[in-house]
Amino acid sequence: MKQVTYVIVFIIRPAGDSQEFLLARRAEGKYMGGTWQLISGKLESNETVWQAALREMREETGLEAVELYRLSQTTTFYRSDDDSLNTGIEFCAIVPDDASVSLDSENTDCEWMPREQVRARLMWASDQVSFDEVCRVVLDNGPTKAYQRIPLPYGG
Repeated sequence: MKQVTYVIVFIIRPAGDSQEFLLARRAEGKYMGGTWQLISGKLESNETVWQAALREMREETGLEAVELYRLSQTTTFYRSDDDSLNTGIEFCAIVPDDASVSLDSENTDCEWMPREQVRARLMWASDQVSFDEVCRVVLDNGPTKAYQRIPLPYGG
């Protein structure tokens, strides 16, 4: 059995007095093709986990974070199709309110969803738990927000 480390990124932009979350539809032929998911991807050998989160975000959406936070949740699951144990490390990235998405071939569509509608659309229980943390800690300025923030190398 192989072990795979990957990143999961909640991408959020300000929207008036609230926020919008980005969900993307995975391309057919990809793992879980046709489903709406958060942005995710595998860690490469030459990068840190937080760098992988920024890279996957940039590659799949063309977006750049102005703030990045690590979440306390990780998700682990087994995939029988390739006999792998997958560990997903979760992040939250804030982008500007005028952020425009440019999808790559891994996704066929995307949607900015109001904060109030996101939790019900998340497919996995672990993503719902992480969504609650994003809201409580990052968006609602919880007590650990400053400790979960990752300084960006380009000043974001």
